[in-house]
Amino acid sequence: MLTRRSLLTALSAATVMPNMLLPGRARAAGNPADAPSEILPLWPDEPPGGGGPSGAIVENARGAISNIAMPDIAVYAPAKPNGIAVLIAGGGGYRRISMRNEARPAARWLNSHGITAFVLSYRLPGEGWAAGPLAPLQDAQRAILLIRANAAHFGIDPGHLGVLGFSAGGHLLGLAATRSAFASYREVDAADKQSARPDFAALIYPVITLKPPYDNTWTRRMLVGRHPSAALSAEWSVEDHVRARCPPMFLVQAKDDPISNPENTVILQQACLKAGVPVELHQLENGGHGFGMGRSGKASADWPADFAPWLACINRPILLSGDQ
Repeated sequence: MLTRRSLLTALSAATVMPNMLLPGRARAAGNPADAPSEILPLWPDEPPGGGGPSGAIVENARGAISNIAMPDIAVYAPAKPNGIAVLIAGGGGYRRISMRNEARPAARWLNSHGITAFVLSYRLPGEGWAAGPLAPLQDAQRAILLIRANAAHFGIDPGHLGVLGFSAGGHLLGLAATRSAFASYREVDAADKQSARPDFAALIYPVITLKPPYDNTWTRRMLVGRHPSAALSAEWSVEDHVRARCPPMFLVQAKDDPISNPENTVILQQACLKAGVPVELHQLENGGHGFGMGRSGKASADWPADFAPWLACINRPILLSGDQ
């Protein structure tokens, strides 16, 4: 049985890259509570292929960031970590990343449950990166690998690392969960020898398919253009990559979602059931899109109460070990 002592012994063997760790800094202009404990740059030099914007990250009035010249992960550590880790990706149609309404509240919620949270600032395809639509997936895969490589530093179990994505961030981490065997870039260091497969995935009002008639999204436009071939649309549709080895899935979507058609989560649920992948779908009566961790007084406020026991069930071995 995995115990806290055996966990720490195993973690001590992980590859640590302290030279890449930077002191925490707030992305927002204001709230100190949103400041991470540290920042982990994703790449030792320029990202694969190069290109991209220059200058500082831009955060708009709604707390969404763009102009991401240096992709990274911001670390949010709980007061009493339980060894579980989650990589978070906010949405924004691959044009920006929602931090204030999605990623940061999710990090705080996870911290309140003892989970170490990692907020991903991924490259946006429309900002001039040579890797084009592959850029965000490269960043997501690299983030998973780096977190595992630095597990000892963060005090986490590399076998209990999941992902939580919202909207386009749900599409991105859905691809990371279903295409973990796909090497989106050439190895750059020892971290890339880790497994890129998440141990569980939670996708909240995600864009899943880029195929008609559900393709009227910015996700489709930014990744495959306005008139993609059927083959290209299928390549970037999450459901087409679901296989038996994919991690368990937790899906949430409102029936009145005006941005990501509610059929998106149904399509992924059906693909998971066909492949034998454990999946749990929560369809909300209302809530629209972009509700993050839930809006007070709306049906969306209830989904975290369903998420917590699912997380506890998926991660039961490590949670039991903490009681030893």
